[in-house]
Amino acid sequence: MIPRYSRPEMVAIWSPETKFKIWYEIEAYACDAQAELGVIPKANAEAVWRAKDVEFDVARIDEIEAVTKHDVIAFLTHLAEHIGADDARFVHQGMTSSDVLDTTLNVQLVRAADILLADMDKVLAALKRRAFEHKDTVRIGRSHGIHAEPTTMGLTFARFYAEMDRGRSRLLAARAEIATGAISGAVGTFANIDPFVEEYVCEKLGLAPEPISTQVIPRDRHAMFFATLGVIASSIENIAIEIRHMQRTEVLEAEEFFSPGQKGSSAMPHKRNPVLTENLTGLARLVRMSVTPALENVALWHERDISHSSVERAIGPDTTITLDFALNRLAGVVEKLVIYPENMLRNMNQFKGLVMSQRVLLALTQAGVSREDSYRLVQRNAMKVWEQGADFKTELLGDAEVTAALTPAQIEEKFDLGYHTKHVDTIFARVFGAA
Repeated sequence: MIPRYSRPEMVAIWSPETKFKIWYEIEAYACDAQAELGVIPKANAEAVWRAKDVEFDVARIDEIEAVTKHDVIAFLTHLAEHIGADDARFVHQGMTSSDVLDTTLNVQLVRAADILLADMDKVLAALKRRAFEHKDTVRIGRSHGIHAEPTTMGLTFARFYAEMDRGRSRLLAARAEIATGAISGAVGTFANIDPFVEEYVCEKLGLAPEPISTQVIPRDRHAMFFATLGVIASSIENIAIEIRHMQRTEVLEAEEFFSPGQKGSSAMPHKRNPVLTENLTGLARLVRMSVTPALENVALWHERDISHSSVERAIGPDTTITLDFALNRLAGVVEKLVIYPENMLRNMNQFKGLVMSQRVLLALTQAGVSREDSYRLVQRNAMKVWEQGADFKTELLGDAEVTAALTPAQIEEKFDLGYHTKHVDTIFARVFGAA
């Protein structure tokens, strides 16, 4: 991923230096296990650890790979240059390249998941704070982009909190799903290596042994992981789209923080654009790009082919780095979001009571009017608001068919805003807990 959308901690997970360090640890721990089993001399296993503090020369490994055309062999050759050919002769005993590559990839994905979980905690904290801050800030709810009925800004934030909280739970499950390792040999049968080696290495790396592998760890695990990242990205976009709509000039119920010195347009000095949330919409698309390739990686030939390899070299770093950046950007946007309660009320009252139509409809049915006639009466008066700019309550009070069923006081009561917010506390308790 380009530096513009990258954060150092996540980038470091995918650096060649980190990758080679994990490769080294896998080989060294495997030697320890082999020595414990008596398969290789203990002195040879101890010799491998002489490279513990070595900074592996990425350029040198690339140089060797240019000749060998094999990355793991290039690394093992470079390792032998550090510890000596004789001591290195038992390294990789009974193992295949995928034992190293797949186990390393899963270590990296687990570490990436830990960063993403911390990122989600930042987003959740920001959403929760803004939800309670605006729990009773009334705004109009919209369906199809059209005014529907009153809600509150707090409920909007609470809805996004619940969605992100579900995403966090899914990511925890995906982390557990991907946290396996395999040191099982050429086709996964342990023919040339004892299962104890796999168990030992996995324990040292914080992984669980893969119950059954071929030459590779099954890719349905990875498909689940990247699909989960795709869902989280869609939730980010869901929040971003709402903010973008709220920032539209004719709505202006909220807007991204506009910092001193910031410019909105090279041509129009008045502009304050929702550039961060527009960016989040684009980043969400990039994250979702990895989902279909990850699903297609599940189907491999027999015990293994490498059709998945090139895909994972790209989507592993790109997707986790992008999502890490997006989650942190989203947390900042929510934390600093400027909210305009007065504009929310102004927008809600723009059509002079029209949003209370369902209350009047229900009151008429409860007063004995058929639903069909109730709908006709309410819609007849509502259309005057749309088409003539009339006041909805005034029209109802002047409609003889309506007042034949409802008294003026009953009609007046149907325009109480508090009616629509009476269960906010109940919803908050469901989302955030009784406390």
